[in-house]
Amino acid sequence: MDVKNMRKEMEEELTANILPFWMNRMTDEANGGFYGRITGTGILMPETEKGAVLNARILWTFSAAYRLLKKEEYLSAATRAKRYVIDHFYDREFGGVYWSLDCEGRPLDTKKQIYAIGFAIYGLSEYHRATGDAEALEYAVRLFEDIEKHSFDPVKNGYCEALTRQWGEIADMRLSDKDENERKTMNTHLHILEPYANLYRVWKDDRLKKQLRNLIELFTDRILNPETGHLELFFDDNWRSKYRIVSYGHDIEASWLIHEAALILADKTLLEKVEPLVEFIAAAAGEGLTPDGAMIYETFPDRQKTDTDRHWWVQAENVVGHVNLYQHFEDEVALRKAFHCWDFIKKHLIDKKNGEWHWSVRADGTVNTEDDKAGFWKCPYHNGRMCMEIMERFS
Repeated sequence: MDVKNMRKEMEEELTANILPFWMNRMTDEANGGFYGRITGTGILMPETEKGAVLNARILWTFSAAYRLLKKEEYLSAATRAKRYVIDHFYDREFGGVYWSLDCEGRPLDTKKQIYAIGFAIYGLSEYHRATGDAEALEYAVRLFEDIEKHSFDPVKNGYCEALTRQWGEIADMRLSDKDENERKTMNTHLHILEPYANLYRVWKDDRLKKQLRNLIELFTDRILNPETGHLELFFDDNWRSKYRIVSYGHDIEASWLIHEAALILADKTLLEKVEPLVEFIAAAAGEGLTPDGAMIYETFPDRQKTDTDRHWWVQAENVVGHVNLYQHFEDEVALRKAFHCWDFIKKHLIDKKNGEWHWSVRADGTVNTEDDKAGFWKCPYHNGRMCMEIMERFS
């Protein structure tokens, strides 16, 4: 395997498998936008609720694909997603985006989950980057203002997880059932950092620049555990972490997203601080690598409990994170790890029969078909982005 070959294979995976699956199987001609779910065994569930995260990630993926490959069908899918996000998910009365809609596009869960608003910014800013569309940028900026006004904590720093539709306090702030109910989380900060960096590419605003830099420093100074190299996941309002959980996928994903944000800011002093930490975090994530080239999901050191499943998104981020080490730090070993993981993906995760990727593969090699093929959390963004990152980095 060499870089040229991997790049070629990934472009084919993107254009012949991932993107066609979403265009052909998930486009909702009856109610607009995209369907909410296809099960792990391939059954379409047209009545399922539609999630903000799924739709924003579809918007990002097809916008980025159009920017790279200039195919009209990608622009058409991206525009469909943009319209649906603006016309249905955006809350005209209070700002922000709804967490979910029913299958016909009516607001279902109206809470303001900051993570979802971050993804809407990510998708809209990418659409603007790909097309120059003014409306997409206008809404991305509005959502940036919403996050800054309602979620940013100017006293203790950082961003709170979630609020009610009217931006009031909310009892249950969790992103999903498996999360801890804490006010500040690594995951939401990572997915504010990522859209803010993308928005800064197209909108050179001074306050955005300041807040992006602040987010990078929250990772280096607050979220990163300086002893282990892992990211802490859940914090109270005062940035105290009470949980010992290691998420290998988030570690490797954060290593390159933090680096990308610092590169976009192009601040030499900041890069000097960040770059050694990029390598430190990626090395810690490497504790989750297995002999077959994959990366396991997470571990709870205090409970002697480890989830050894190989999740689709973790493998995608594993490839990008290690390619980033090769590209910026001339780490040849990291490139071999990326090749090894790509081999694992091709052998075990890509569904050659029904399209897209399986949710995960268990340690014994059996495929998990219980979790979605497409759904609230199963989107084309991690695997699609992996392909596009490799295409762009080695163009």
